[in-house]
Amino acid sequence: MANAEADLSALGAQQADIAYQNQIKILKAMQAHDLKSTDFNWTTGYGYGDVGREKVEAIYSTLFHTEDALVRPNIVSGTHAISLALSAILAPGDELLYISGSPYDTLRKTIGLDGDEYGNFLSQGIQYNQVELKNGTLDIQATLDTIHSNTKIIAIQRSTGYSNRRAFTTDELKTTISAIKKAYPNILIFMDNCYGEFTDTVEPTEYGCDFMAGSLIKNPGGGLAYSGGYIVGRREIIEKVANRLTAPGIGKECGLTFGMTRQILQGLFIAPKIVEDAIKVARLFSRTFECLGFTTLPRSTDARSDIITRIELKRPELLEAFCSAIQSASPVDHQFTPTPWDMPGYEDPVIMAAGGFIEGSSIELSADGPMRAPYAVYFQGGLSYYHGKYALSQVLEAILSKLQ
Repeated sequence: MANAEADLSALGAQQADIAYQNQIKILKAMQAHDLKSTDFNWTTGYGYGDVGREKVEAIYSTLFHTEDALVRPNIVSGTHAISLALSAILAPGDELLYISGSPYDTLRKTIGLDGDEYGNFLSQGIQYNQVELKNGTLDIQATLDTIHSNTKIIAIQRSTGYSNRRAFTTDELKTTISAIKKAYPNILIFMDNCYGEFTDTVEPTEYGCDFMAGSLIKNPGGGLAYSGGYIVGRREIIEKVANRLTAPGIGKECGLTFGMTRQILQGLFIAPKIVEDAIKVARLFSRTFECLGFTTLPRSTDARSDIITRIELKRPELLEAFCSAIQSASPVDHQFTPTPWDMPGYEDPVIMAAGGFIEGSSIELSADGPMRAPYAVYFQGGLSYYHGKYALSQVLEAILSKLQ
């Protein structure tokens, strides 16, 4: 492990600089909107006149260089934020075109590709198409060739999800968005930004992405937000999304924050450092398992665009041992042993280790994976590098005992 740390020292300095720049960017966004201690007070009932809620959304809008933002604690997950954003814009007959291959498992049910969930997009007359990746990268020419007259939204999933690819870098996203906008300026581009926030100094909305969504119990919540999600983008888009979240005519004017303004903003403020440590932990895991002969994606020296590391374990008992070790190294619920179960939204049983302070918080140290070949574990998070380093020692002990 010490050799792995030494190998990664230069990359750690680079990530620290990214975190520093993002820290200053967040600080200046809060200062630009004159954030005050009284903004943490909250209302009841309808939530009228919640100045803190309005400050949160103004700060997010400034931070992501968009015209408007919707940041609410009653958005229950990243999938909910994405579904909310897309369903607010798509109408029967419109086509949704995913150009990052097959969407994440939970989105497949939202669209209607798996299962027969009531209200999925296909059942509402929304059409769907997708463009496969070319050697693990976005295929710009195939995208341009696949666009139809009714293509309303082109969607991109930045992070890997449960797939066998790395996250797309900001340079790749910029090139792709620019090419689409040059050929089809009126088509809306949507970004699933889950797990990608603050891994670089720029975000997709800074170079042409029309709207974007993510979860507050991932990167931007900094491990402090209890729940919630965000959608940022053009003003007319956010207005439609707000009307879908509440009701037409109500939009953003209502919505109780349940006293979460402080946690949401404090979590955002510390998020750059949390993300920096999560990436340092991810690189350490990658490097260590590479030395043991396992395939990791991304590799330890690759450019990072999300906090997830995929480690191909090949055997179900190794996947279970990995997750059990992560759980036992957790500050909460360490005494429990994770087992595969039929998790809502997934086609295969999923094993998940998540002994965090916020249930399901993927920015905290966690690991999960579907129980299907090649039995890859998806490892992410870590509120501190030192916790991640200790957890790695426990994982190694568990894995090596199974390999003997």
